[in-house]
Amino acid sequence: MNDLGYSFSEEPNDRDDTASQRQISVRIDDNTIVYALNDGSAADSLYEMLPLSVEVEDYSTNEKIFYPEEGLDTSNSPLAQGGSGTLAYYEPWGDVVFFYGEYNENPGLFELGQIVSGEELINQMSGTITIEIAE
Repeated sequence: MNDLGYSFSEEPNDRDDTASQRQISVRIDDNTIVYALNDGSAADSLYEMLPLSVEVEDYSTNEKIFYPEEGLDTSNSPLAQGGSGTLAYYEPWGDVVFFYGEYNENPGLFELGQIVSGEELINQMSGTITIEIAE
């Protein structure tokens, strides 16, 4: 191909590579939801806690939440700005949030990642869920 004047780069796409290496799965009974984590410090904190089995609770009409045993480090984390499918951490209360509807931005709400698959299952979460590093 080089003889024809074409070349290609072997450099990996950092964004795709990071997302594929930093996926977590949320198991609800026989169903699985997958999130791609960002590279923020809060996402790092959550990732280091895995695996987790936690009780998920309803909150409002657009989110499910749980409280990790330890707070997450938000020092180098982006604020949550997306909509449905956002995984976030609400620092003032110390809860992790699975959004299944739109929400208002908040200076204490930090994005951990975005949904990859299973968004339609988020609003069905209840009881104990298991969060693990996705294989």
